[in-house]
Amino acid sequence: MAKVKNVFECMACGYESPKWMGKCPSCGGWNQMEEKLVHKETKGRGTLGKQAPDEKVSRPTKLNNVKKSQTPRTLTKSGEFDRVLGGGIVDGSLILIGGDPGIGKSTILLQTALTLSEEHEVLYVSGEESLEQIKLRADRLDERSDNLQVYCETNLYHIHEEVKRSKPDFLIIDSIQTIFHPDITSAPGSVSQVRECTQSLMNIAKGENIATFIVGHVTKEGQIAGPRMLEHMVDTVLYFEGDQHQTYRILRAVKNRFGSTNEMGIFEMKSSGLKEVLNPSEIFLEERSKNTPGSAIVATMEGTRAMLVEVQALVAPTHFHNPRRMATGVDHNRLSLLMAVLEKSGGYLMQQHDAYIKVAGGVKLDEPAVDLSVIISIASSFKNMEVRGDDCFIGEVGLTGEVRRVTKIESRLQEAAKLGFKRAIVPKSSLAGIQLPEGLEVQGVSHLTEAIKHAFG
Repeated sequence: MAKVKNVFECMACGYESPKWMGKCPSCGGWNQMEEKLVHKETKGRGTLGKQAPDEKVSRPTKLNNVKKSQTPRTLTKSGEFDRVLGGGIVDGSLILIGGDPGIGKSTILLQTALTLSEEHEVLYVSGEESLEQIKLRADRLDERSDNLQVYCETNLYHIHEEVKRSKPDFLIIDSIQTIFHPDITSAPGSVSQVRECTQSLMNIAKGENIATFIVGHVTKEGQIAGPRMLEHMVDTVLYFEGDQHQTYRILRAVKNRFGSTNEMGIFEMKSSGLKEVLNPSEIFLEERSKNTPGSAIVATMEGTRAMLVEVQALVAPTHFHNPRRMATGVDHNRLSLLMAVLEKSGGYLMQQHDAYIKVAGGVKLDEPAVDLSVIISIASSFKNMEVRGDDCFIGEVGLTGEVRRVTKIESRLQEAAKLGFKRAIVPKSSLAGIQLPEGLEVQGVSHLTEAIKHAFG
């Protein structure tokens, strides 16, 4: 017999309490507790260990006896999208895509659905738009296909029945916050609904071997709405980033069971849809001002791709006792650390100066190889002396001022040579046994003072 009781559940983390509380004791969120009804089936004692008559029991297997199989992947005609996924879509995988409203999540998935439907069966389920609205969006895109199946439904039971009937190769859910499980009494978008719907979709993806895409809304903090366990349930988590006032979008993988999480795909939003950017270095450097104080170019790695981006610095005097340190695209704490190294090892006294750092193009740099370019841009702005416009700076800087080796130096130098740079200042320890590209002068340095000397002549 089912028992019914009232509990209060946190909409942010899923914490349950028998009474309402203003502040969630688990995540600390305010006014997040929502009442819901829970139906519990009463069970007798001794049920643990009993086996159903038709239940199959699995047995342990020695690891050496497990046969390896090649994971099949399906390519989408979009090199950037395939790069982020790790080389294509894995059959039976569950992929979660999050991003701000209007950033282009539905657009990229509709483009992908239209492309895949040329050779595969694709079911596009929309809980936010009508069939006419989806048709209007599809007419703006360049891809055309008559085989795409579009289904407007929010009831998970009907979606499951349609999947069993049509048996598609790919399933797209837009979005998970609009889908509801009929056996759950809470409203669509609640923690219980999102968790149960995602669990059901995971069973569909794994049981039927259907690659499934799920669109997830994000909160004000930039996290995917719903419980944190939602990201642990899926195979891949992709974030779509970008400024709505800019045309460029960045697709990042923050979790990928079938590939690297360091990959990044860059797209440009146009009237005909999202177009992939094949050479992002040219995009990030096309508007830079050459021979301007406070600017330095760095060759950074995003997964397997080498990119050249511009690091800008502005150092200005201040009359306040505590100078400001602001960074966009670089970690704020790392900026303070590098400025301390520059003061100690380079002799630049900046206690009475504000420092502002920005990475042009909205790129976020978190690898140690950008240290040297950040320090050179700060020193350039502080001394009001420009560096050569065809110089590139690569290297990690230690606390004592030494310039340390970085990984994949050959790929970085080849990218700099391809874009017409004439000189690269890199760690001397990274030059052993590598092949230097033609037309690029490579200057190896072992200390910060050497790098500053070469940068400013």
